[in-house]
Amino acid sequence: MTEPLIFELSSPGRCAAVLPALDVPASELPAGLVREDLPLPEVSELDLVRHYTHLSQMNYAVDVGYYPLGSCTMKYNPKINEDLCRLPGFARLHPYQDEELVQGALFVMYFLQEFLKEIGGFAAVSLQPAAGAHGELTGVLMMRAYQLDRGEAQRNVILVPDSAHGTNPATTTMSGLDVIEIPSDERGNVDLRALGTACQEHGERLVGMMLTNPNTLGLFDEHVQEITDLVHEHGGLMYGDGANMNALLGIARPGDLGFDVLHYNLHKTFSTPHGGGGPGSGPVGASERLADFLPAPIVTRDPVRTDGDEVFYTFTDPPKSIGRVKSFYGQFGVMARAYTYIRMLGAAGLRRVAEYAVLNANYLMSRIKETYPVPYDRVCMHEFVCEGHFSDAPDVHALDISKRLIDYGFHPPTNYFPLIVPEALMIEPTETESKETLDRFADALLRIAEEARDDSDLLHEAPHRAPVRRLDEVQAAKELILRWEPS
Repeated sequence: MTEPLIFELSSPGRCAAVLPALDVPASELPAGLVREDLPLPEVSELDLVRHYTHLSQMNYAVDVGYYPLGSCTMKYNPKINEDLCRLPGFARLHPYQDEELVQGALFVMYFLQEFLKEIGGFAAVSLQPAAGAHGELTGVLMMRAYQLDRGEAQRNVILVPDSAHGTNPATTTMSGLDVIEIPSDERGNVDLRALGTACQEHGERLVGMMLTNPNTLGLFDEHVQEITDLVHEHGGLMYGDGANMNALLGIARPGDLGFDVLHYNLHKTFSTPHGGGGPGSGPVGASERLADFLPAPIVTRDPVRTDGDEVFYTFTDPPKSIGRVKSFYGQFGVMARAYTYIRMLGAAGLRRVAEYAVLNANYLMSRIKETYPVPYDRVCMHEFVCEGHFSDAPDVHALDISKRLIDYGFHPPTNYFPLIVPEALMIEPTETESKETLDRFADALLRIAEEARDDSDLLHEAPHRAPVRRLDEVQAAKELILRWEPS
């Protein structure tokens, strides 16, 4: 039996909290502060606890089950990271405190910068950006500032592959620049011939190129160094979308491959509960040529106040900084988690993250690719994209498959992205899932394919066992209902 709504539990006079006796004189609340007509429920503490506990049990989370969202890296996050970021010395800091009082926090930020420099192969890192897309914007603004500093004001073009995240062209447009799309070749790489043509045509206007590698097809671009060389030959810079860094840890460094700036998704690759609207963190790493343009401030060692083993950390503005891109100094709670994650794993552990992520993705792809077509049949990296349709069940679509997966107890994968794959299902198993979990997921997908042929309506009407049935997602996005009202 479904738990009744809390408004239906309301009974006059019941109260879930008892306030302490006043130890100061009572006074009237300012007029308008409390709405007399607000229909707040009156319930006992027990009813309140049961209501919200019941709602929490209807939620799906990575601590409940497998979360194969491609490009989101929804992996298990060790609980020690949560404990460490909640230490009173971190959780109760205020960004306006004097530097002398926050040396522990600055230590964490400094060494996180150093770790990210080493992991990515960059000269410098700023922790300011609040999320991946914010890191993208920061990187492109740095590229534009570099070109302007060189007196190349006519440069206003960014090249973006057709497999890119949608944030890439959005970032370019928000930066006041023009987008030129570059198609993929038959193996899922950037088409070198098309790239060469674009560089020839727009060379004098080229700010640079944005490239996700591995790309959103889950493929490592086989021509990445030719791409970076070609863009550099025409005076452009290379921006690396680091959303898929989970596949490269300890194996390949974007800076060594020719990228000039890259954002890291700390909340994906380096452990923070991801989803639900935040929190995010998108630090950017920069090559020597772009290090002076990083957003300010960054954490450095103060040579004047450092004495022997007693190191004093301070904030410094790079000489040609594009300025501050976020209030205060970035998402510190996420930084503390990422620092803990990196220190706990070490260099060898980070490499194993990438190795197991790639192994899991290729194993899962091998289990289903004879049933779900894989458009680029290559060894994948940390994720892969298959097609969610069947020639002998033409009325079944990727969305139907995803909704049916809910009945099997699985969160659906990413749907309809990237756009260059029809009926795309984008699947990322991550390194933290066991073979048994991957087998259960593969078995469910294979059973759903059989159901599609035998009883397609079963899929069209799915999910059958969820708290809510299939929603009109377009209407839900346009006409939000954020509060409950009695009929």
